Amino acid sequence: MSTLLWLICWLGGLIALAFMRAQLLTTTIAIGAGLFLTTLFSHLHWFWLLLFWVAYAGCAFFLNHPEYRRRYLINPAFDGMKNTLPSMSDTERVALEAGTVGWDAELFAGNPQWEKLLTMPAPRLSEEEQSFMENQVNHLCEMINDWEVTHCQFDLPENAWQYIKDEGFFALIIPKKYGGKGFSAFAHSEILAKLAGRSLTLASTVAVPNSLGPAELLLHYGTQEQRDYYLPRLARGEEIPCFALTGPDAGSDAGSIPDTGIICKELFDGKEIIGIKLNWNKRYITLAPIATLLGLAFKLYDPDLLIGDKKELGITCALIPTTTPGITIGRRHLPVSIPFQNGPTQGKDVFIPLDWIIGGPAMAGHGWRMLVECLSTGRAISLPSSSVGGARVATLAAGAYCRIRRQFKTSLSSFEGIQEVLARIGGYTYISEAVRCLTVAMIDAGEKPSVPGAISKYHVTELGRKIANDVMDVHGGKGIMMGPNNYLASAYQGVPIGITVEGANILTRSMIIFGQGAVRCHPYILKEMQALNHDNMQDFEHYLGEHVSYTLSNAARAFFHGLTLAKFAPSPVLNATKGYFQELTRASAAFALVSDVTMALLGGKLKFKESLSARLGDLLSMMYLMSAVLKRYQDQGQNETDIPLVQWSLDYCLANYWHTMNELLKNLPNKAVSITLRVLVMPLGQPKHWPSDKQNKDITEILTKTGEARNRLGGNFFVSSRKEDPIATLELALQETTRLGPLLKRLYEAAKSSEFVQGPLRLTIEAALNAKIITEREAEELYEVDKLVQSAIAVDDFSYDELTGRQHHPGAYAKQEDPAKRNRHLN
Repeated sequence: MSTLLWLICWLGGLIALAFMRAQLLTTTIAIGAGLFLTTLFSHLHWFWLLLFWVAYAGCAFFLNHPEYRRRYLINPAFDGMKNTLPSMSDTERVALEAGTVGWDAELFAGNPQWEKLLTMPAPRLSEEEQSFMENQVNHLCEMINDWEVTHCQFDLPENAWQYIKDEGFFALIIPKKYGGKGFSAFAHSEILAKLAGRSLTLASTVAVPNSLGPAELLLHYGTQEQRDYYLPRLARGEEIPCFALTGPDAGSDAGSIPDTGIICKELFDGKEIIGIKLNWNKRYITLAPIATLLGLAFKLYDPDLLIGDKKELGITCALIPTTTPGITIGRRHLPVSIPFQNGPTQGKDVFIPLDWIIGGPAMAGHGWRMLVECLSTGRAISLPSSSVGGARVATLAAGAYCRIRRQFKTSLSSFEGIQEVLARIGGYTYISEAVRCLTVAMIDAGEKPSVPGAISKYHVTELGRKIANDVMDVHGGKGIMMGPNNYLASAYQGVPIGITVEGANILTRSMIIFGQGAVRCHPYILKEMQALNHDNMQDFEHYLGEHVSYTLSNAARAFFHGLTLAKFAPSPVLNATKGYFQELTRASAAFALVSDVTMALLGGKLKFKESLSARLGDLLSMMYLMSAVLKRYQDQGQNETDIPLVQWSLDYCLANYWHTMNELLKNLPNKAVSITLRVLVMPLGQPKHWPSDKQNKDITEILTKTGEARNRLGGNFFVSSRKEDPIATLELALQETTRLGPLLKRLYEAAKSSEFVQGPLRLTIEAALNAKIITEREAEELYEVDKLVQSAIAVDDFSYDELTGRQHHPGAYAKQEDPAKRNRHLN
């Protein structure tokens, strides 16, 4: 027993030293003091004491003697790390260094400082932005009938195009001094989310000019002359922009674009000048078929050294009017039947002046840096916002439909199988909304969140895909039958767009999130790499020592929090989320340890171990998602009615985190390392389970009844003022069903008691009226509810001529438009 107590004391002391990141000298003195006390008071055999003292003396002398430490430890580590560092191309280096780090670095550090998250200002709309949402955005949504857009016109209606240009929808990010709106990132995101809930075609049209494109690039890198000329024209809608990056041979690997620009001398406007002769072949370019201003990425060469001493200058970006001779543009792609303007463009021997380079000749060869820096911001807004907009509509529609739709003489929402699906839908939407808000708040705070942007893009669009599948499942045939009454199919078809563009999700998960995060967010790796590249032994020794201390501290933290179930981890709050803050602190320490050891174990090979890198990225992502949920709950006033959504979301993320951790450790190539890490981070086994059936039922209650929690989840969800609109009808049916809930309950209970035969609601009402169970006034109200329900669950049918296009099928309130013509967008 005495020996066991001494072992516990030593283990506790060593954990405490590592936990507090004690300095080397302090650790040496503390261990020496411990050995002295052990020698005096323990019953350990003299042989073991002598062995421990010899080992202690050798290590203490070696580690505390600078010359020996450098010769036998630091120098070999320096040489070994330099040899194992993976080769890095210029494009990879620029991508890794793009953007800023913020809360993501706290999660990587193993001991997040929660005040940094909670004191970040919550995103809010200004009065001007709120007015724009309530007026211009609502009016534009009201102008759109998505069935007409996607199946009849294959384009937005002409009046909508004009309204978009007149009201500045293409100028959300352009400052007011150039005639733009100058809106915040949050307003930009809210606008796109609302538009996407109405029409993905509409949202895509508005998103692209406000994302990675001419306006964004001009604002950050353009010359003053370029800004003064183009930005007011873009703000007024006189120019319709597009940006051409992707081509047949360069998709996700955008750095390998084959399109070329050769610096040469040619005549331009009657004068011989030094310019660029361009040749390109691009595809998938949004707004290209109607664009008047083409942003182009290409590789620039100067074979005759006309502007410098380099023949290969690198990726460059230029702005080119589409009327320039040699440009082919105007044909369209049809992206999964979502007919936003998208198409190919080619250029054959197109000659442009050097001044058309964005930023002028001085920015020749700097295009890749422009793209990756701006993409980190655009990617964080456009696609997550559009996905959230679709999720809002789908979630509220699913809740309403499952409440009003009855099968087997009961509401669909009463079935536990349906409740499980509805809970997933609600939880995924809450997570997505939280991630969107946290990421755009970072942008509004002046950050360029490259890693959070990648996490947001990947996980919000992936959750959007899951939501679309689940919502389609609970709607059954209603979601399958195409027509004006189908409010799901268009968004369901459009899911792959968000998954694919601005960094395909497979690539984003397996290569970008952790690949970039490990370098950008880790407190020491980038500094060590820079010291290695500059052969700076002194800096390397300092950072390596800090790195070792950091790793040992995280090992101690992970083990201690694992043994104590994180009960002693810090938490900034005392409300219902206290335990989740503590769990996330534990998860951060475990992640920091495991990622460090994995990188040390594999070195440069980790770059090619995409499955392991993806799992490490998943761990970082789950922590970011949990952080976003916790912050959203605090920012929204800690509403008690939101607790089911918050707890479900956090339990889901925690369960995913520990499941992924288990899979990661199982697949590490060194089993001894795997077992050691498992003992350190999961000493009591895999700690978290999935959300419970009770939680599923609680979320179902939120989604299937009108109330504040449901309204908060729906956000700025657009409901048409037209009663015949299918979403408006569905919402009204839910409102009336909720209002008349007690009366409907009395009606169905009477039917179950065999006072009359229960059938369709209309016949049940009639039977109850005849049996004097309800009054005539109550019957009238119930007939109105039945009428609304029948309208809400209705599907469309077509004649042969309507299906073949020989006869127009306008739907409930659509007006037939002439087919879209390219020149009408240029008016």
